Amino acid sequence: AIYPKDFDSKKNVTKYLDTWNKEGPLTLPNGHTLEKKDRLELAYTDTIAIIINVINTLITTITVALIAFTSLSLVVSCFMIAVITYISTMERVKEIGVIRSLGGRKRDVSRLFIAECLIIGLASGLFGIGTTYLFALIFNISINAAFGIGNMAILTIPTALIMIGVSILLNVLS
Repeated sequence: AIYPKDFDSKKNVTKYLDTWNKEGPLTLPNGHTLEKKDRLELAYTDTIAIIINVINTLITTITVALIAFTSLSLVVSCFMIAVITYISTMERVKEIGVIRSLGGRKRDVSRLFIAECLIIGLASGLFGIGTTYLFALIFNISINAAFGIGNMAILTIPTALIMIGVSILLNVLS
């Protein structure tokens, strides 16, 4: 049994074992060359690699499930935004009539509602990003205090801007 002391040593041991098992001649550190037929096949179990693969599979599964639930909630949110916008339009029939009677075109009324949805999308996106930064800060402080690990949850500025853009786009499309 071989128990490497760290990950670098483990990598070197598995690399050497893989080299030992491959086809073709192998030159040993003392200068001797062994052919494949002169070497026994070495079988090894890399427990750490198995555990890491299981954890990676679990994380991937959880990520896919979260993406599916998030996508579903986005679709439902889009329908809810569309319903609320429709209700808002129906409640403003008199305002729309006044705008039209004063010379406003259908396009102007449509732009008014699109501008309103754009502003609501921007405000909700900024609120969501602000909330996310606040929760990430609290989470990072808690994890750092408990385990000494800093900055586990990070929301980068480009990602935040993309999320605000998605919020605006979904709101306007709805």
